[in-house]
Amino acid sequence: MEPARGKHEGARDPNRKSRRVTVTDLARAAGVSRSTVSLVLRDSPLVKRETRRRVEEAIDHLGYVYNRNAANLRRRTSDMVAMIINDLTNPFFAELAVGLEEALEAAGFVSLMANTGEDPERQRRVMETMREHGAAGFILCPATGTEARLVAAMSDWNVPVIQVMRWLPGARLGAVVPDYALGMRMAAEHLVTLGHRRIAFLGGIEGNVVTTERIRGYRAALDAAGIAPDPSLIVPAAVNPGGGIEALRASLALQRPPTAALCFSDVVAFGVLDASAAAGLKVRRDFSVIGFDDIAGARHTLPPLTTVAVYPQELGRRAAAALLRCIADPNDPPEEEILAPSLIVRGTCGPVPIEA
Repeated sequence: MEPARGKHEGARDPNRKSRRVTVTDLARAAGVSRSTVSLVLRDSPLVKRETRRRVEEAIDHLGYVYNRNAANLRRRTSDMVAMIINDLTNPFFAELAVGLEEALEAAGFVSLMANTGEDPERQRRVMETMREHGAAGFILCPATGTEARLVAAMSDWNVPVIQVMRWLPGARLGAVVPDYALGMRMAAEHLVTLGHRRIAFLGGIEGNVVTTERIRGYRAALDAAGIAPDPSLIVPAAVNPGGGIEALRASLALQRPPTAALCFSDVVAFGVLDASAAAGLKVRRDFSVIGFDDIAGARHTLPPLTTVAVYPQELGRRAAAALLRCIADPNDPPEEEILAPSLIVRGTCGPVPIEA
């Protein structure tokens, strides 16, 4: 009686030589990458049905036997994914990293993380080093000022790259990002419905694509409400609480100060809340504040922060899934995925003060 065959132990080809069949042999026979074969062997749901069928036919035809112990040893290097983050001091990116790691670990990949600190040269060195150590792919939140030469180099590496949160204009790379313009427009419209007309935009790095998109949404809401834009109400600043403090102080020093502020991010809003109290303003009654991101700390300010939720852990999971699809099928071009935000109304917004 013929012994039962395992899941990946099909009929052997009688003309095949006796040497052990390798993953490379399977990839060549099925016309796919080694990474795709590895995903099929681990029963990953990320492989397309037709691609899986071709790999399983090659497994049956060549008589491949999966050595899981050897695969586990190889996985220490070949299944490593590099996560390159621009600012890990920002709590938002810590939440993003949690989503990334959960999704990668579930697919059998090990993630290595690096913080570039918004330094394009450091980013280049880290990416080249991780590539030399066999990274199967990159998840990249590009540093401000990333040069076109890095984009050109990445195109020559033949390693998939997915951008998250930010994107490099002109780069033919996949991206998973929130709809920044929509989110900031929703926030500005909320303030307009409360009667505010002098609305500041505080924080963000000038020239950064994310800052540009958020300001675009802010201006669109003002235009729709018939409010003439005032360039002095847009105050760039570092994306941290200190930047929020400096930006609010600058806006309150204007001859006609704002009655409300849209903040580039929640961490900027934390500084704005502190500076408001220091200036003798009672948030909600005297001055309204809206953040952006909805990190965990936004629920615990006094009062709790009204903000725009962009779901960082979900963004991380989506970016990881996009990268894994590219690893599984390098011929399937990556796409841009834009996630819709939500306005979370809490306690930092109120009607425009009567005296304003």
